[in-house]
Amino acid sequence: MTLRLYMHPLASYCWKALVAFYEADVPFEQEIVDLGDPQQRANFLKLTPLGKFPVLVDEDAGKGFPESSIIIEYLAMKYPAAARLIPADRDLALRVRLSDRFYDLYIHEKMQRIVGDRLRPGDRKDPTGVEQARAELDAALTLVDRDMESGGWATGLTFTMADCAAAPALYYANEVAPFGEKHAAAGRYLERLKARPSFARVLAEAQPYFSMFPRS
Repeated sequence: MTLRLYMHPLASYCWKALVAFYEADVPFEQEIVDLGDPQQRANFLKLTPLGKFPVLVDEDAGKGFPESSIIIEYLAMKYPAAARLIPADRDLALRVRLSDRFYDLYIHEKMQRIVGDRLRPGDRKDPTGVEQARAELDAALTLVDRDMESGGWATGLTFTMADCAAAPALYYANEVAPFGEKHAAAGRYLERLKARPSFARVLAEAQPYFSMFPRS
């Protein structure tokens, strides 16, 4: 089975999918897309009109899937090594999916609003929106502190899809609004994620592209 992941090494939701691939040791091909290149952008938009990363194409099955959570769900369906990312127990699986959505919607999305504002021209900045995003991010990190006080992973002792979601969300959130001093348990969780071989590999692969990230 040939799996091809259309992605960019700096894109945060691509990191989430990559962590899952590396955790499960599922073979795949990376197709790095430069959206600044008109031809590559045009080809990618034919594949996914919304132009959002990542997209997984299972070439043998003739199927394609956008959205990082759906990609991980597909891997869990097809590969025994990936199945542990979503527990077989229905109640535990529901907890994992809830935590996955929490990190995507309440940490990742708030972080992206702050980053997005940095990319806007000076006359189109939204300081009120950024202030709101920072406040909502801070509130979400308080919940991470509560859940991570005793250590472990997002939903317990097992690394799951929720941790795949948490890794890029917390990493980039810490870049735009450093939180380790105020949210110590969340900071320790981020350090555990960074030490995980799958995420360490993602960070190493992204290293040549970090200069593209808007620091301010």
